[in-house]
Amino acid sequence: MKFSIERSELLKALGHVQNVVERRNTIPILSNVLISADDKGLTLVATDLDIEISETAPANVTGPGQVTAPAHTLYDIARKLPDGAEVAFAIGGDGRLDVDAGRSHFTLPLLPPADFPAMTADDFTHSFTMSAEQLIRLIDRTKFAISTEETRYYLNGIYMHASGDVLRCVATDGHRLALADTDLPKGASGLPGVIIPRKTVAELRRLLDGGHDIVDISVSDAKIRFAIGSAVLTSKLIDGTFPSYDRVIPKDNPRRLKLDNNAFARAVDRVATISAEKSRSVKLTLSEDTLSLAVNNPETGMAHEDLMVDYNDGPLEIGFNAKYLLDVTGQITGEDALVELADAASPALVRDPKDERALFVLMPLRV
Repeated sequence: MKFSIERSELLKALGHVQNVVERRNTIPILSNVLISADDKGLTLVATDLDIEISETAPANVTGPGQVTAPAHTLYDIARKLPDGAEVAFAIGGDGRLDVDAGRSHFTLPLLPPADFPAMTADDFTHSFTMSAEQLIRLIDRTKFAISTEETRYYLNGIYMHASGDVLRCVATDGHRLALADTDLPKGASGLPGVIIPRKTVAELRRLLDGGHDIVDISVSDAKIRFAIGSAVLTSKLIDGTFPSYDRVIPKDNPRRLKLDNNAFARAVDRVATISAEKSRSVKLTLSEDTLSLAVNNPETGMAHEDLMVDYNDGPLEIGFNAKYLLDVTGQITGEDALVELADAASPALVRDPKDERALFVLMPLRV
């Protein structure tokens, strides 16, 4: 095998695939990237057995072939080479990979490409295309609410499904819920509910930053595939049942609160400075056109701040986790946020007036 490639093309391709590779691997081959060179150019593939990312790049191939080399080492080499460098690859006489760029020379160990695990291609039952902008919005509106509690594995991802004439993404960790809709793409009708794992969501979001306009999505019972430009991400789905999220969303919260989102977020951040780290609870006290935020921590002190708001639905005291409040305020795109409340023990519904196709639910704390 022998080929050369421009450093920026190599760095871009390696940057996409090497993120999948875990730093610590008990299976040596999973630390490597599969490099395939032929007359069409270069293809790089990396996997952790749950996710596989492949990327193609233009290269000058004078000797086709296939090898596997250490992914992170190769990426670090490409990252440290000078801009515009031409990087030459060849199999040396000792069976190792020679990497040359200018006066720099590296020799890397190889493992047999036959040992590299290939993710089997499923019979995808649904295939559709949507804009990268739509998919970015669905992910960014919901990913913060993905659970990190491994025992509730079915909450460790984003739940995507067709609901009527919309494609819907939902995430929840039991304390907060985020939901976002977009127009149902052609071909996605009847799409069954699938749970896209947290790591897949992170890698997908990274690929979407590449500036491509269109994403091709294919779904089967066990896998999902995203084709974005020259990159293809294939991932296993979480094998579990996502809870009936509809039951969590309040249907009739009679109290309406309208507030300046940025001013509220800054106030929460200030008073939470002295809150206990575990609960980080903030008490909100509502009266006519006034919202009082208070934290009382016997160990670190007290904090209090008042805000002028648009509210006239009777006095109410309710508590929330400060971090969760800040997560939700971070999703509001307009100046104002709308909060619908019932009582101190019922979940609050938060809406963004600038994005009516997204909503957020927060469970209260006892304060």
